Amino acid sequence: MKKRSSIKKMCNKCKLIKRFKKLHIICINKKHKQTQ
Repeated sequence: MKKRSSIKKMCNKCKLIKRFKKLHIICINKKHKQTQ
């Protein structure tokens, strides 16, 4: 899980989800997990 100020989709399988006023990226590839 990476914490970044700006998060971007890294592949086609990445999904943007908003939880508790924070943006998350969830993907099949575990390296692509990100939060804002």
